[in-house]
Amino acid sequence: MSRLRSVVGIIPFLAPYWKQALASLALVAVSSLLGLLTPWPLKIIIDSVLSDHPLPSWLPVSQEQAVAAPPTRILLFVVLGGFLLVVLQRSVELAVNYTQSKLESQMLLDFRSALFHHAQKLSLSYHAQHRIGDLLTRINQQSLAIGKVALAALPLIQSSITLVGMLWVAYSLDAELALLSLVVVPFLYYSIGYYSRRIEPRVRGVRQMEADCLSIISDAFAMLRIVLAFGREEYEHRRFRRQSRQTLDARLRLTRRQLVYSFAVSLVTAGGISLVIGVGALHVLEGRLTVGLLLVIITYVGSVYTPLQVISGTLGKLQESLVDLTQAQEVLTTQPEIKDSYDCKDLPERSCGSIAFDRVSFSYDGRRKVLDDISFQVDPCRTVAIVGSTGAGKTTLASLLLRFYAPDSGRLLLDGRDVRLIRLASLRQQFSLVTQEPLLFSGTIGENIRYGRLETEEKEIRQAARAAGAHDFIMGLPQGYDTLLGERGANLSAGERQRISIARAFLKDAPILILDEPTSNLDSRTEYAILQALERLTSGRTTFMIAHRLSTIRRADLILVLDEGRLVESGSHRELLARRGLYHRFWERAHQDGPADAAKPRREIA
Repeated sequence: MSRLRSVVGIIPFLAPYWKQALASLALVAVSSLLGLLTPWPLKIIIDSVLSDHPLPSWLPVSQEQAVAAPPTRILLFVVLGGFLLVVLQRSVELAVNYTQSKLESQMLLDFRSALFHHAQKLSLSYHAQHRIGDLLTRINQQSLAIGKVALAALPLIQSSITLVGMLWVAYSLDAELALLSLVVVPFLYYSIGYYSRRIEPRVRGVRQMEADCLSIISDAFAMLRIVLAFGREEYEHRRFRRQSRQTLDARLRLTRRQLVYSFAVSLVTAGGISLVIGVGALHVLEGRLTVGLLLVIITYVGSVYTPLQVISGTLGKLQESLVDLTQAQEVLTTQPEIKDSYDCKDLPERSCGSIAFDRVSFSYDGRRKVLDDISFQVDPCRTVAIVGSTGAGKTTLASLLLRFYAPDSGRLLLDGRDVRLIRLASLRQQFSLVTQEPLLFSGTIGENIRYGRLETEEKEIRQAARAAGAHDFIMGLPQGYDTLLGERGANLSAGERQRISIARAFLKDAPILILDEPTSNLDSRTEYAILQALERLTSGRTTFMIAHRLSTIRRADLILVLDEGRLVESGSHRELLARRGLYHRFWERAHQDGPADAAKPRREIA
């Protein structure tokens, strides 16, 4: 049933190119019909040129003309006709190959695009449970199966037409030999069933092992700094070699089985041809056939077995392609946990930035409640700081704002509207995000800043960079805003990368800002400069600041203190210190070495 669904799933990607598909089918039919004529020129040469048998009645030549014409003229006519027939057949085959390649490439492009687009919509929990290497394998490698499965019908149709046509002609020449050639069919049918039962499960296993190899490479390069810092290059190399060796051994075992399968099919067909040749030679000795007709029949029977082998081999390979196609389509059939409801709408205008949590609870799969019954109200253009120990739920709370996850219970309100009733694209347009680790693409600096608003002009990019304190160091680079960044911006310092992230947020100009510990990895001097840029960025915006250093949040309008997923305290800095609760203990711990200032290192609370 899953195979049927996989085949049906091809239809949306094939439908836009139905004209090309029909053209391919027509060309395949013409090629098959031309293939029925290929053995006849040789038959005519053997029987009518080298012997004295009359020419076939279907040729446009009368018997009197044939008798009067010298053999060399007939030979020239037949050889030239055979050559033109081959040229015509190869031309049609060339057109078939081009049409099929174009059709396959277009379908593959659409399929890969759909996989990539849908994978981006899947929730963060899906990506947390699936390795990048596995997803890359499905999008980049297993997606190739869609063309193979879609076009598998064409060789099957071509072989079926050839099979029926050649059997019909062979039967009209010698019924006994034609029926004798079908003896191998049951064996070929059994071989297809054997392939499905014994080889297909091993194909799935090898595909998974190949994805594991790609995941090792992906993880090693993503964590290259750690690999180098801990001197684990040889360890990662050994791990990759070990997994690759296991994959290679499994692939070789699979290849051996596939070769044995192909050998068995070839052996069966060779036996069938030998049987036909032996019985056919007896018919020639008995005078029931001419040598030329025997040659035609043997060619046809051989050609009958060729499509039978093609059908058998195609169906065998089709099983492998179906495995790949099914696994690739699993990405498309996975429903996003976070998606627009049927009654959701766009926000009518720019949000004023009012946020409310109404008894919100949330748990990750298989874990205790990360957030438990959280309620608070934030007025527009206020700054909210979120503090707590590691694992208290600070980042999770911010993720719920952006609807990266959906709460298990309770409501999140934006300007008094339940965020579930706001279209995702419209909701996320209201937020800018600056993370602890500056996330940059490997393009130019200008392209990374423009990511905040793609339709912006160069002048606005420079204004955003100036506001973020990034313009001066950018202009000091040889290519300025056209400077290409390395992977994740590796060519810049941490502070420079963070300034570009802030410039991107400036350019987006969203009414709500989320700062996820943006200065925790910076030294005091760099932190001071970044904080100045952030102070400009937060002006006139509702801001949520996940605090790593308490000295950065004293001016917050509201401080939320989380402890093991619960909101235990809330209020201003002065109010929370006066209560002498958990926040007060955090503050004392952070300042037990003396008053905090920009020049002294600060202790972390999380």
